[in-house]
Amino acid sequence: MRARWLAWWRHPEFQLGLREMAAVSPGLAAWGLMTGVAMVKSGMSTVEAVAMSLLVFAGSSQLAAIPLIAAGAPVWVIWATAFCVNLRFVVFSAHMRPYLMHLPLRWRLFNGYLTADLSYVMFTKRFQHPATDTHGQRDQLAYLSGGSFFNWSSWQLASLLGIALAHTIPTNWGLSFAGILALLGVGCSLASSSLRRVSAGIAAMAAVAAFALPFKLNIVVAIAAAVALCLMLEHLPSRSTAAPTGGKT
Repeated sequence: MRARWLAWWRHPEFQLGLREMAAVSPGLAAWGLMTGVAMVKSGMSTVEAVAMSLLVFAGSSQLAAIPLIAAGAPVWVIWATAFCVNLRFVVFSAHMRPYLMHLPLRWRLFNGYLTADLSYVMFTKRFQHPATDTHGQRDQLAYLSGGSFFNWSSWQLASLLGIALAHTIPTNWGLSFAGILALLGVGCSLASSSLRRVSAGIAAMAAVAAFALPFKLNIVVAIAAAVALCLMLEHLPSRSTAAPTGGKT
């Protein structure tokens, strides 16, 4: 078993996934550190913060849920907010399905837990189509495992460090701004089509317009507006099919 794991660790694609994820790890670490600090300073105990970091492993939904928990919001509001913030993983899952369906269910679930925004973006950029042979499938899984492993490790180490030093780290260090920059980079990477850019703009405007809503419900409004717009635009006929055909028969 040990030799098998060593062989997997030494796989060229696994090592490439590690290196490419390491290049973007500083922003990820800042985001994780800030999330760890925020959990403790919101009133959560150390055990609760550690459990949330390990079990949830989703920085955006954690940060969306933390102020709601601190404010004593109803459970349904917390669940709805976290669900809406993480809806993008439904899309990620549908896209990744052809890449991972050859694996047993337990390994698909494990990869689903480990895969995050950055690992998904980098994987789909490197492998635009699922492999059709065993060797290619192994290469793709090795790259995904390397990137996801480094992503998860960087996040957890930084988050646990933030939890441990929450009462020591000054709030004026600007960690939240560094985290925003990290998410901004992820968002720009995902905005690869006109429809995605339009939906991002609509979500931003809706979030600002509904900012006065309690319990951060403007996030839910923003996501609902963007999803509704995308559904409407996708059902519109394209210009090429809608234009009448001219000329002689």
